Amino acid sequence: MLKIPKLWHPGTRKFQSLIKKPHLSAGYVKGSDDNGSEENEWERLLKPFDLNELQKSLVQITPIQLSKLLELPLDVPTSLEVFEMVGAQRGYRHSFDVYCVLIDKLGAAGEFKAIDRFLMQIKDEGMVFRESLFIMIMKHYGRAGLPGQATRLLLDMRGFYSFEPTFKSYNAVLDVLVAGNCPKVAPNVFYDMLSRGVSPNVYTFGLVLKAFCMVNEVDSACSLLRDMTKHGCVPNSVVYQTLIHALCRIERVNEALRLLEEMFLMGCTPDVQTFNDVIHGLCKAKRMPEAAKLVDRMLLWGFTPDEITYGVLMNGLCRAGQVDEARALLDKLPSPNAVLFNTLINGYVTSGRFDEAKAVYRDSMLGNGCDVDVYTFNILIRGLCKKGSLASARELVSEMETKGCKPNVITYTILVDGLCKEGQLQEASDVLNEMSYKGLSLNIVGYNSLISALCKYGKVHEALKLFREISSKGCKADIYTFNSLIFGLCKVDRMEEALGLYHDMLLEGVIANTVTYNTLIHGYLTGGAIKEALKLVNEMLSRGCPLNKITYNGLVKALCRAGLVERARGLFEEMMRTGLHPDSISCNVLINGLCSSGKVNEALEFLRDMIHRGLMPDIVTYNSLINGLCKMGHIWEALNLFDRLQAEGRCD
Repeated sequence: MLKIPKLWHPGTRKFQSLIKKPHLSAGYVKGSDDNGSEENEWERLLKPFDLNELQKSLVQITPIQLSKLLELPLDVPTSLEVFEMVGAQRGYRHSFDVYCVLIDKLGAAGEFKAIDRFLMQIKDEGMVFRESLFIMIMKHYGRAGLPGQATRLLLDMRGFYSFEPTFKSYNAVLDVLVAGNCPKVAPNVFYDMLSRGVSPNVYTFGLVLKAFCMVNEVDSACSLLRDMTKHGCVPNSVVYQTLIHALCRIERVNEALRLLEEMFLMGCTPDVQTFNDVIHGLCKAKRMPEAAKLVDRMLLWGFTPDEITYGVLMNGLCRAGQVDEARALLDKLPSPNAVLFNTLINGYVTSGRFDEAKAVYRDSMLGNGCDVDVYTFNILIRGLCKKGSLASARELVSEMETKGCKPNVITYTILVDGLCKEGQLQEASDVLNEMSYKGLSLNIVGYNSLISALCKYGKVHEALKLFREISSKGCKADIYTFNSLIFGLCKVDRMEEALGLYHDMLLEGVIANTVTYNTLIHGYLTGGAIKEALKLVNEMLSRGCPLNKITYNGLVKALCRAGLVERARGLFEEMMRTGLHPDSISCNVLINGLCSSGKVNEALEFLRDMIHRGLMPDIVTYNSLINGLCKMGHIWEALNLFDRLQAEGRCD
């Protein structure tokens, strides 16, 4: 018998008295005879028999009664003590149902070690296990966030408890793994199931498909869909919907469309969300006519598009620059909500049509009695900042408050960003003070706007001071923060500090990008420190960050300025070998370098080669060539080139 430690609880004495008094049972009822003495219902029923002898042989609480007792909302210690005390009755033996009720209570309380002990006790007592008990425990493991333990129990069922799990147990474990965000383990469980000859059902396939999709193994999921019929399973709507959603998410919308057609052929009915997924995929691919046609087909097939359907379609139209079409769609809807109005307003603002955005807000939105929210105002404030109407933007913030809509951090961030871009740093500081007064803190986007503006206008000291405040405000500096500061320090030739900040950035786990390295390299090249710049180029490559045209152009220009024209030309050829196609700027840099070093013939030969590659020279190219020819004393050649340019209309 399992030994339970003695635990005291206010209900313990009550249950002890219930066990100790033999006349008390689950059916205890007080009564009185003619002499006034009390007797219970047991005694009245058994008067014709030898009551004393029968009382000795009767079990006071039966397993059924104990099961009902344990189902009461008792805490775990009390339940365990009742279980132990009842088990101590003479001739009593716990039933499997009693163990199930107790284990269910232990699972809900997360007492999994106690569950293992009771499972061992059931085994030792020679009881026959039921699969429902194991499935119940697996579900408790899932709710407790222990999917690995559910998988372990599945293995123990066969290996330790000598119970062969069916597809129900496998489905329970797969459910726990998928819900517990352990999708990589699910296929292993599935293949173990097949290897042991356990036949999966449609629900099994649905879970494994979802697991594959969660880890972006969509091809494996598609292959599994085709294998379903081999196991006697026909895909249902859930299986198709899971796969269609995954395909649309990774922009394989053509395959999603084919599966949607297949759904209908297989007699499966998609839900509105499935249509929304495909419509969203088409909109992302800018296939707006097909998206609109699918909405029409929805209506034809008897499906009712919801607000998400129209929202996705309107957003797609706006992103494609078809704002008027989005407006026409909105006008057809009987009662559009705030989200749909906001989508249209945002479309107008993004297209630079602020007056029309304002008209939708004033006339349509307010005219229809639609509640204006903080998102509406934020979109309009962004539009005003975009067109430089900062005073109007601040007035709109005040209007928000009069309408009972509190500005949030995003509102102020938009305003700060707009002010910084216009160089109104004092006004941006005033907004910060207003935020602080209202108990709001700027987010990292707002800090980045301020730091970038301060660095742009040479106020690096103030930018660094603001940078040091970021962590105390609950924000974490990101790559944009560091890049702005590095740019500011390089601009005022504080290269050692810029390099130190670069190293600090790496220590904080922020990965440097091409902009970071180009800024530092440009700073060193501007100061003539080619050696230090090339060291950074090597570090850039060793960290897996590729050089781009800006990097190459800067290096070629610096090498040419230093008289290392051949090395610059070699670097230019390396750029082409890496797959970067030089533009007119790249060519002009090298042509100017060749001409400045007196290698005009090589410059002309290089120009012919570039024209052959499809690049057209511009006025800067010809200026470099004319200057080079003049420096070499080839005045007639320079004049001929100039006359040819005039004849071709390339110069005024």
